Order: sequence, then structure tokens, then C-alpha cells
Amino acid sequence: MTNDEQLKVLLQGATAWNKWRKEHPDDPICLRDADLRGADLCGANLIGADLRGADLTGADLCGANLIGADLRGADLAGADLNGADIRGIYLWHVE
Repeated sequence: MTNDEQLKVLLQGATAWNKWRKEHPDDPICLRDADLRGADLCGANLIGADLRGADLTGADLCGANLIGADLRGADLAGADLNGADIRGIYLWHVE
């Protein structure tokens, strides 16, 4: 289940999110089933994030750091992943 506090910060954009991540480096990131349709996540630090089942339709993930993120069952239709670091991500059943 999505951590509502984390989702609220992430929807403020990459600058706010990356600042929050620096302040909470040990917090697990749970954005499972989050509605992130069309979100501007360009440059966001999403290392190891749980994004299972998230709706990322049309999201801007250019330059995002997704190393080790779990995107199983996520919807990435129309998402921009240009320059995103996707090493070690889980992509089973991604649309």
C-alpha cells in the first residue's frame, strides 16, 4: 500500500522529493499502486522504490534514478524513460 506522505512529497516534483530522500535516507519507499499518471518525476531519486502496480501512464521519468526499483505490474504506457537509470529494476508484467 502506498505511503501517503511519500506520495504527497513526490507529487511536488523531483526537487522536493530528492530533498526529502536526503533527509530520510533509511526510509523504505513504498509507492505501491500509486496514481502517478502524467507526473513530472524527471531526475527523481527512486532507488529501490516499491512501485508495484503503480500507474505511471505518461509520467516523465527522464533522468530518474530507478536502480533496483520494483515495477512489477506497473503501467508505463507513454512514460518517458530517456536517460533514466534502470539497472536492476524488476519489470515482470509491466504494461
